Amino acid sequence: MNKQEFDRLLEKYADVVVKVGLNLRSDQSLSIRGIIEDAPFIRKVAESAYKAGARYVDVLWDDENIKRIRLQYADPETLTSLPEWMLHRYEEYYKRGDAELAFHSLNPDLYNGIDSDRIAITRKTLSQKIGEPLRKYSNHSNWCVVSTATPAWAKKVFPDLPVEEAQEKLWEAIFSACRINTPDPVQAWKEHIQKLDKYKDYLNHKKYANLRYKAPGTDLTIGLPEDHVWGGAQESFTNGITGTVNLPTEEVFTLPHKDRVDGIVTATLPLNNQGVLMEEFSIRFENGRAVNSSAKKGETDLRKLIETDENAGRLGEVALVPNSSPISQSGILFYNTLFDENASSHLALGNAYKTSMQGGADMTDDEFTSRGGNKSLIHVDFMIGSAEMDIDGIKQDGSREPVMRKGEWAFNV
Repeated sequence: MNKQEFDRLLEKYADVVVKVGLNLRSDQSLSIRGIIEDAPFIRKVAESAYKAGARYVDVLWDDENIKRIRLQYADPETLTSLPEWMLHRYEEYYKRGDAELAFHSLNPDLYNGIDSDRIAITRKTLSQKIGEPLRKYSNHSNWCVVSTATPAWAKKVFPDLPVEEAQEKLWEAIFSACRINTPDPVQAWKEHIQKLDKYKDYLNHKKYANLRYKAPGTDLTIGLPEDHVWGGAQESFTNGITGTVNLPTEEVFTLPHKDRVDGIVTATLPLNNQGVLMEEFSIRFENGRAVNSSAKKGETDLRKLIETDENAGRLGEVALVPNSSPISQSGILFYNTLFDENASSHLALGNAYKTSMQGGADMTDDEFTSRGGNKSLIHVDFMIGSAEMDIDGIKQDGSREPVMRKGEWAFNV
């Protein structure tokens, strides 16, 4: 595409982020987290935000190569250090009810060759010092996660193309997945959200006690808490704003009961977690806990991820995505969870969202866990869906109904 057309699509993308993803209110400030390579699009978002009446747009810049350099050369004892101002910055925005936009565009091979212990230390440190303290504010402010076609990521997705051609092709895929190349992307998103709401409402009406998954390499039963709530498409925040937290999104999701997951599940797509790639892996669960895991690539990293804390080896999310989703049908392996999780039904290791349980947002951690919710420092999605997967919903009386057959919805809404 020529520069004029590309700029036009970038502006439409920025407007979708501001109007659909964040649903930015005119009296809000906007905090943005991104890497240097995201800069051209971040500027478009800032322009759209100010046009929407934003008070202030503040960008916290990062450099993924500096992250790698630190892991390579820093004294291991210093890897648990983070400046206090980082936490204070996030708290300031959340407490005031301002908006946050995060970019997820890292190089999937960023930490190739880095010692897995160093990676595990920095992951846990971030979760403890930034992630965990801020979870109490997670529903206070409207937030959204998006991506840009950075050079390293594009080259990973399209390794046979020169980097500029790879970037253009990845941008085209992002625009398509985010409905930017439609005549009216904002309206297209409204219609898509309405469709996802119908699936969510159907599942909430059913109130299944368990889900049974069957596919090659997968035979898994997941219990659902009695008061589970299916969500999807949009989330409502205590500042009064409703937004779409992931762009793109094709899922409806809820939380599993932390103690009622049994069987084996095999990933159908690679998992890129913070620059570490894990491929062709399986996890066996007993009474909710991962008791065994194996992987063709990244097995040690997978084990250390599961061992991050006491409950990292339990599940915190179950999400359903039809194999016919446009991201799946693109045939592109993105090596980026934001996209790949919307090509495939998936699960998440670790923390469960309190909003996925009726009244959960007002519960203490102890109340939440006593009802079956999981609390952990991590929340890592991994993809398990395929065109060969069948899922049954099991009612309280033990009767079964088809939820998915061969990767597609088995009911009409």
